[in-house]
Amino acid sequence: MFGDLFDEDFSFISNNHWGKGKTSKPKECEPPAPRDFTNLSGIKNQGGTCYLNSLLQTLLFTPEFREVFFFPIPEALFSLGPEELGTLDDSRKPDAKVRIIPLQLQRLFAQLLLLDQQAASTTDLTESFGWNSHEEMRQHDVQELNRILFSALETSLVGTSGHDLINRLYHGIVVNQIVCKECKNVSERQEDFLDLTVAVKGVAGLEEALWNMYVEEEYFENDNLYRCGACDKLVEASKSAKLRKLPPFLTVSLLRFNFDFEKCERYKETSCYTFPLRINLRPFCEQPEMDDSEYMYELFSVIIHKGGCYGGHYHVYIRDVDELGNWQLQEEEEKLIEDKAVRGAENSRETENPLAVLKGILAEEHSKQIPVDQLGQKLLEKKGVSWNKKYRKQYGALRKYLQHHPQIFQLSPDANRVGLKEAHKLLVELDPAGQALQSPPQSNGVPWNSEKAPPRPRATPAGCHWFDLNDSKVQPIKEKDIEKQFQGKESAYMLFYRKSQLKRPPEARGNPRYQIPEHLLDEMNAANTELQKKRAECDSAQNGIDLHLHLSSCYKFHNGALHPSLSWKESVVDLTIDRRKTLGDLRQAVFQMLDSWEGDMVLSLAKPLPAGLHLYQMLDGDELSLDGIGVADGTDIFVWNGKEVGGSKVPTGPEQEPVVLNVLRLAEHNEGGKGQHFTESQHTFSCSTSLRDLHAALAPSGGIILKNSSGAEKEAKNWEVFREEDMKETVRSVGLRDGCSVLILDSHDQSFVNISSGNLTAFTYDISWLQVKNFCGAEDEEKQVKITATIETVMSNIKMKVIRELHLEEELANESCLRPISGNGKLLSPVPEDYTVKEAELKMGSLLGLCHGKAPTSTQLFLYFMVGSDPNSSPEMEIVVEETASVREFCMCIFWFLVGDNWHLRRLDWCYEAGEALSQENATLKELNVCRGDTLVIMEGKLPEKGFLKIPIWWLKPSSPKKHGENAQDQVNGISCQMEALQVSAGTVSHPAMDLCYAGRIEIAGEASLEELKMQVLTLPCCQEQVVPLPSFLRAWTVDSRRPGKLLRNNKQRLNDYKLGASMGICIEPLQREENLGPHELLLRVQMGIPGERDYSDCRDLVWDISKECTTWALRQRVASHYHLPVEKIEIAKYFPERFEWLPISSWTQQISKRKRRKKQESLQSAPYHLRDGDIIGVKNLLLDDTKDFSTVRDDIGKEKQRQLALEKKKSRQARSVQEPFFLEEKLHMKPRKPEVALSINVGVFR
Repeated sequence: MFGDLFDEDFSFISNNHWGKGKTSKPKECEPPAPRDFTNLSGIKNQGGTCYLNSLLQTLLFTPEFREVFFFPIPEALFSLGPEELGTLDDSRKPDAKVRIIPLQLQRLFAQLLLLDQQAASTTDLTESFGWNSHEEMRQHDVQELNRILFSALETSLVGTSGHDLINRLYHGIVVNQIVCKECKNVSERQEDFLDLTVAVKGVAGLEEALWNMYVEEEYFENDNLYRCGACDKLVEASKSAKLRKLPPFLTVSLLRFNFDFEKCERYKETSCYTFPLRINLRPFCEQPEMDDSEYMYELFSVIIHKGGCYGGHYHVYIRDVDELGNWQLQEEEEKLIEDKAVRGAENSRETENPLAVLKGILAEEHSKQIPVDQLGQKLLEKKGVSWNKKYRKQYGALRKYLQHHPQIFQLSPDANRVGLKEAHKLLVELDPAGQALQSPPQSNGVPWNSEKAPPRPRATPAGCHWFDLNDSKVQPIKEKDIEKQFQGKESAYMLFYRKSQLKRPPEARGNPRYQIPEHLLDEMNAANTELQKKRAECDSAQNGIDLHLHLSSCYKFHNGALHPSLSWKESVVDLTIDRRKTLGDLRQAVFQMLDSWEGDMVLSLAKPLPAGLHLYQMLDGDELSLDGIGVADGTDIFVWNGKEVGGSKVPTGPEQEPVVLNVLRLAEHNEGGKGQHFTESQHTFSCSTSLRDLHAALAPSGGIILKNSSGAEKEAKNWEVFREEDMKETVRSVGLRDGCSVLILDSHDQSFVNISSGNLTAFTYDISWLQVKNFCGAEDEEKQVKITATIETVMSNIKMKVIRELHLEEELANESCLRPISGNGKLLSPVPEDYTVKEAELKMGSLLGLCHGKAPTSTQLFLYFMVGSDPNSSPEMEIVVEETASVREFCMCIFWFLVGDNWHLRRLDWCYEAGEALSQENATLKELNVCRGDTLVIMEGKLPEKGFLKIPIWWLKPSSPKKHGENAQDQVNGISCQMEALQVSAGTVSHPAMDLCYAGRIEIAGEASLEELKMQVLTLPCCQEQVVPLPSFLRAWTVDSRRPGKLLRNNKQRLNDYKLGASMGICIEPLQREENLGPHELLLRVQMGIPGERDYSDCRDLVWDISKECTTWALRQRVASHYHLPVEKIEIAKYFPERFEWLPISSWTQQISKRKRRKKQESLQSAPYHLRDGDIIGVKNLLLDDTKDFSTVRDDIGKEKQRQLALEKKKSRQARSVQEPFFLEEKLHMKPRKPEVALSINVGVFR
């Protein structure tokens, strides 16, 4: 993509001036990095598998789940060993039934627990899913994956002892009950659930959502009654749901993605949604009589989604139940928290803050929550004064005070009971025993370096450490960090709770090898051994450097640098050595390679330069490491005696670096007429050479030297003259580097250029000429000459040179001008003679024409004009006019040859059509920004006066009635012909039941009413034959894309109030009866489908009053009444003619919450129908035609034409993108949404 952007161009250096750049060694596949200080392994992201990684880490840190896959648990009813699952070695055998998904999951869990690598790969697992079409690159929903993965596991485990694994660990039961209020009959329906799906919108938190779902009841009453099976009649009833069976692991899915029906798009709920670390599910269960411990659940995993509903990223917060990882907290942070807590307690005692008092009272209570009134009574007993008397004035009511501290107090949904949140209860009840240190981690036998692992922190309650597992990255977090995921674009998406009763055995604590079978232990030990071996090899490879040894016997010194006397391969010897070795080791290695070396050996750092090989400092200090003395990979080292090479003394060091300069000189004027150009040569100088010596070497006979400061040699301003006071400077100090250009101007060259203030102000380079074609002679005598010029040459001088070169008469200078010639051969606007080449914006090498006529001055405008916008009917004409002339004066100059005065002037726009009118007759051309070379168009018709509108009128009338049985293709073709005759594009074809024909233009005051406009329309020639008794028998529409658009109501309304644009047309529709539509009446065109045919009868007008409601039911009633049919026996749909599609209009249901929130009123004027005046409504009579297809043959043909048109556009875009690569590059910035693909996991059949 970048081409040679970073390549220096030393093309002026001869081939023998080589340079071998430093090349990086190709990196071999490096072994994965070892685990970091947390001792936990992440999972690599394959491109879009963050959702999979988060769920897999959650399952891994669910010990009861993973251990089932590893080891036959005595108390379990199943065993998942190789004898049941098979082995991966047999997976390719055709008849072997290997349960590959559980096997790969086993292997992945073993790697995550035991393999010493920073992140494990899920490639083998996803291949076992059958993902072979880049499914891992697509983003999916983790809630969907949770259900599909568990379903795949259940299918894979069919016929094994673990067939009920998912059901036993994750499945629960919800029971829905409806109780008849008369006979008390209970109708019950039981549902199995894998996860609880809870609402987020309009809910404060998880507990409120569960309360709404499993505590509140829905009542059937009034018009919404329930038919009881026992009573066999409609009765009042109550509906409720309860949790009948709780699984050991409760999964909660938060519905954060919703759909906005008004905007017709999905969105993400980012409002605050709280969830507790411990939750008591007793209020939501059907059987609440068991012990509290049966209902207590602890949060152990939070899957978090960051982003929007069309894309984002998942990561997971996980509680380390088995304490497998190292969780560190900085000592300074702990001390800061403790000091803050001490100061807070002291301040509380001094100010008598009630917070500490209330916390102390609640901490002493054995029950989880107590009534708020009882808390006030206990405060009175403890302090001897009531809340209202001591605290109400400062802190408000007690209940309000508790609600203002949700991070400390946990209130019931009805705010009648209160308790302490678990985290604060632990702080209050902390005893000195909690300060004991944890025992050191047990050895797990995995051969990674445990000495590097940091010490464990001070002891905290077992399994309460949290980690953030974000693909490959794992880092410890604090428990309070979970609160940051309550809301925002990065917020909790799935919650995982485990029963508090589930306790882990002591031998599982800190032991990742617990319950892992021997064959997996052996495999992981072997893998760790192989990893250590590869890391040692990689370490050696990474520290190995390749050095290029240049032997002095193969070099000779000339032209300021060393050059090989043989080929490159014969002059250089490559040596590989560890960078951590010493210079002495390197010297010894070189001696061994060059056993024939005699005399002293000196090693010097060298560097290939454009001039050749140059030597820098000598390497000294045999005890120093190569890395320490700056010897890196690819370093060039020159091996010599330290004095001379081939009898020549070699200058060394950075102050003697050779610099290759590109020396330019102005060549003699050649006979080809190309004017001045450069000759180039290369010279090498030491960077310490003074400018005086440089001047003597390059210009011994005198002259000046100029330096190019920017590299753009074509521009004179970039050349800077070296003055006399600069001659003491060196080549390096004045900024001359390899490849810099210097210009040598001899005494005769200086007369050609103009040097002022140290800069070159006029200069020619290569193409410093213009081509001029003679149009002043006969057609067969046209000649072309080349004229030398600079960007500062005045055009009058160029014209005189042309006249002399062509041997024309001198008098022609006053009667001719120079005009640029465009690429298509058109003569452009003449160039003012006092302009320079730069001011005329001419490029060197441009083609000009010498033409008859005086050139305009700098205050004159050369303009083109034509009659009408069609260049074929009227040729372009030319005129020169003063820029201070007014529009009226200009019109008088060009209208003289036209008949009549009914004309006006317009600009020609970019698409070569008549554009903006020049309506301000007293304004000058300069004030209206009319520029030299503009084209103006003379159009027929006068411009309307100020306050008046000139409106094009169209006549809208129904087509002739369609004959029954007429071929649909013929109808479409006939309509297409009519539309083409009216110049209506195929993409904007109006409905076939309408004809639109042009009637003419009218000029009317903007203050006139709509009724006056209708009366004036009747005076148009084509409308006089129409019999219209009153203006109210006419209906007026705006014209939008050559089709009726907005209906204009109220005949008394002023035209200005409709805000008609300058080019807005109006179409008039005649009516059979008088009409005066109100603001709340909608005009629709309805048509009945013909039974047995894909066609409709003629359209009918239907006026619908929407003042009360604009709903589907109301429209169906109105249409049914119009056709005298039952409402339930019709189907209706709206037609979209621009897409040739029908959208059925049917009622959609909206859920009403159990709190009986008000239902939002639907409206057909909003999405997706957007019902407007003039819309076509198709009607199906279900008594005669029960098909639900509203489309016609005409729609099929229209869609096919649109498809063909889209295909042609796509092909043209592809062809253009091939020709214009930058067009394609711009398109890359637009990121279209990828099509959504369903998530699937392929599982074999094991039944």
